[in-house]
Amino acid sequence: MPIDKAMEIAQNDKLDLVLVAPNSKPVVCKIMNYGKYKFEQAKKEKEAKKKQKVLEVKELRVTPNIEEHDFGFKTKNARKFLEAGNKVKITLRFRGREVNNVKAGEVILNKFIEELEDIATVEKKPKLEGRNMFIILAKKA
Repeated sequence: MPIDKAMEIAQNDKLDLVLVAPNSKPVVCKIMNYGKYKFEQAKKEKEAKKKQKVLEVKELRVTPNIEEHDFGFKTKNARKFLEAGNKVKITLRFRGREVNNVKAGEVILNKFIEELEDIATVEKKPKLEGRNMFIILAKKA
């Protein structure tokens, strides 16, 4: 149908002529209420956004000379975060001359991995960046 006739029909019905497929031969148009269509699209997007879950990364900070009780407390918190569905980033901070003994830090992080291996998988292995060494744990599927 010619474009003029389609425009006339749309104006008579107080609707819009919307271009659907501009690259096809012949060009495809649709007569509809464009404002209502945009509103419906926005409503669907809002609904989809509500249903998606935002994944958080919780961070725990420790030092290489952490005491046994503190270690237990931190693992308990990490376990709680993992069970809630969050990822856990355990950051080990070296202060002063502690950075000379990186192996001690690796031992602590590996101990965390062992404690939480029943519910967590290691997403990033122990990695040293400046004065910090960290691992990222995620809940097992």
